[in-house]
Amino acid sequence: MSDEATNDVSGGQSATNDLDFWSFVELANHRLATEYGFRHQLATEVLLTLNRASNIVTYDLEAAVHRPHGLSWSAFRLLFVTWLAGPLEPKRAAVLTGMSRAAVSNLAKTLVAEDLLDRSPDARDGRSVRLSLTEKGHTHMVSVFRVHNEREHEWATVLTDTEQRILIMLLNKLITNRHQFDVRGRN
Repeated sequence: MSDEATNDVSGGQSATNDLDFWSFVELANHRLATEYGFRHQLATEVLLTLNRASNIVTYDLEAAVHRPHGLSWSAFRLLFVTWLAGPLEPKRAAVLTGMSRAAVSNLAKTLVAEDLLDRSPDARDGRSVRLSLTEKGHTHMVSVFRVHNEREHEWATVLTDTEQRILIMLLNKLITNRHQFDVRGRN
């Protein structure tokens, strides 16, 4: 590496130490446009922001609510779906949680061992199984969701009711129109 390149890298590292998320987005959009000729900076900003918001909220809910109650975010999602939509087949649980079937299967084993989830043969199809909450799982979910819902409320109330409805509408529009191009995903 040349001395000039070394200076650029070290100067860049110093400059990057001063970046926060928003200044990074601004820098990224500027460099993508000027150095690489990419034209869709607003799309980049929308999706970076959407991802960032989702990660921050998810991490907060997991750290503030679920880990103190002995659950991972994934475990909560599976128990939540099973609690409200179950009993259900692991395939359906995968669709509703956005997880892979393998992830649901592995997670179900752990939750069965913890006596939060029951895995029993399907009465209609002996080759399939049904997931349902145990009594302990049900009691746990009611208790955990009470705390979870209060935390959701804290997050959501930074927006007015109207803003919350607009955000839901916009996110729904983004999700439901994904079929206009070749989207890859579980559901």
